[in-house]
Amino acid sequence: MELSDELPIEINYVQISKYLAKTMKSLDGEVLIASQIAKNSGIMTKHISKVLSELKAHELVECINPEVRKGRLYRF
Repeated sequence: MELSDELPIEINYVQISKYLAKTMKSLDGEVLIASQIAKNSGIMTKHISKVLSELKAHELVECINPEVRKGRLYRF
């Protein structure tokens, strides 16, 4: 049995994409806005919203203030 067989599906999903993995690593216990996540992860700002949407869809990231249009806060 491989290690990946023992991991939850969500962890395997994140490992598939470098963008997803970098985003999760940059959030590591912090509450950040998308531009801070992009800067910490080295991902271009124009790509980070799609990455965050994918992570939210898999319930791996939470948006603390979804009602706000600018300055949404995300946490892991």
